Amino acid sequence: MTAPPINVLIVEDDPLIAEAHHTYLSRLAGFTTTAVVHTARDAMRAAAGAASGEHPIDLVLLDLGLPDATGIALASSLSGLRPAPDIIAITSERDLEMVRAAVSHGALAYLLKPFTFAAFRDRLERYRRYREALPAGIDAASQAEVDRALAELRGSAERVAAPKGAAPGTTDEIARAVRDSAEGLTADQAAAQVGVSRVTAWRYLERLADDGTLTRLTDYGKAGRPKTRYQWR
Repeated sequence: MTAPPINVLIVEDDPLIAEAHHTYLSRLAGFTTTAVVHTARDAMRAAAGAASGEHPIDLVLLDLGLPDATGIALASSLSGLRPAPDIIAITSERDLEMVRAAVSHGALAYLLKPFTFAAFRDRLERYRRYREALPAGIDAASQAEVDRALAELRGSAERVAAPKGAAPGTTDEIARAVRDSAEGLTADQAAAQVGVSRVTAWRYLERLADDGTLTRLTDYGKAGRPKTRYQWR
């Protein structure tokens, strides 16, 4: 019997980033987007409405920097719903206190912006395995069952390791540089901003494009070969 899709609520104040999350989610089997909202008020309304119906929200992709309330406060409110949705916190905030606060208020996992489609897919697939290992509605689970489910959720160092030859810090720097550029960057421009060689920048840009994080555009100049420009998707 095929498991029902996991209902996901996307909470992100930036419409472009929210659409990117929606696009990423559409590429993953077993997940469906129930709603996309941009404020804490709309998030609570959508989640509460779904909780009282036949298809409650299973998972909230929660941006912690919302315009009308903190994501931490919203996470706390969401935990009061029955059934309460699970939460994956998404933010550019790298403060460890913020990480601890998100976890203490119900976040099962944490995604730091900017991230690649591969990182997004890894978190969501681990969450799916966690749900499969510890299904809802069980009155009592053994210690082994709980440990197995948590192991699926947390994953192993091997599973989340960067691709061979890729340093996570450099990937983040190059991804951030492209995201912050309205017109995108060529490999030469990315190399100059990050402080690496052109070939190194090109390799990272290509990985990000293959992951679906960036799109490739071709610039045809007046002379010479056309150049590839990479833009944030």
